[in-house]
Amino acid sequence: MSQQGLREVEHEITISAPAAAVYRLIAEVENWPRIFPPTIYVERDEHGRNEERIRIWATANETAKNWTSRRTLDAEALRITFRQEVPAPPVAAMGGTWIIEPVSEARSRVRLLHDYRAIDDDADSLAWIDEAVDRNSRSELAALKTNVELAHAAEAVTFSFEDTVQINGAAKDVYDFINEADRWEERLPHVATVRLDELSPGLQILEMDTRAKDGSTHTTKSYRVCRPVHTIAYKQVTLPALMTLHTGYWTFAENEDGVAASSQHTVVLNTDNIARILGADATVDDAREYVRTALSTNSRATLGHAKDYAEQKR
Repeated sequence: MSQQGLREVEHEITISAPAAAVYRLIAEVENWPRIFPPTIYVERDEHGRNEERIRIWATANETAKNWTSRRTLDAEALRITFRQEVPAPPVAAMGGTWIIEPVSEARSRVRLLHDYRAIDDDADSLAWIDEAVDRNSRSELAALKTNVELAHAAEAVTFSFEDTVQINGAAKDVYDFINEADRWEERLPHVATVRLDELSPGLQILEMDTRAKDGSTHTTKSYRVCRPVHTIAYKQVTLPALMTLHTGYWTFAENEDGVAASSQHTVVLNTDNIARILGADATVDDAREYVRTALSTNSRATLGHAKDYAEQKR
């Protein structure tokens, strides 16, 4: 392309996995928050046989952005092209291609191409985008390599679970309780302090200190995507020692008895820290149970207070 102000860059990595397996992983956008460190949440708006429209929320240079992209998938050629439909400032246009090339039956080369422009071709903005694209591309490719190569090993330490509470109230009131996390310090006994920053409507950074049963506190930081009034998705970026990944979402589904409020978690255990935290004889199963109990206890406590709040509103 010869347009003035258009930047074209390429990043690549070699992965010890078959090309078809790598293609499938990239094509499955639902898993991106688990695969790519910058990605907070992905929502599929439209889906056809070979084309789809997706909305992505991701971190970039210590902040967070969201944008809508259209993708064309070619499973036979192992190519996925993408174009941001509504770029987030300072980006004026952004697109590119994933190209997966077989090196052998067990190895593949992944090339990630980007082309982009800054609003008004501003030099400072272009430099900011250069840095964000370079950082995120390297991060995405490194994470992709790790995820594919360790997929089988990670199965034993990756797990998901969900807690649901039936509430005789309105979905909006339950949603509001979870959305208004800046009030959790006064509403939730297990929350010691809260710092909530809303970067744009529905996109939040939540930092809080949570009390454990023994009186100790631990600090967590999460990015949250709030979709009134049905979903609040999050990705935790400051993690306790026993986790290398924690994503999840709150959902609020109206039914004939009110609303079913659920808290879902997906966790990857940090096996390197199991002995240090739980003792030399602790197993992966012990760590899984410990983490699940801790997360479920807090989630169910929060849902219980949300239930009281919503039912009192009736």
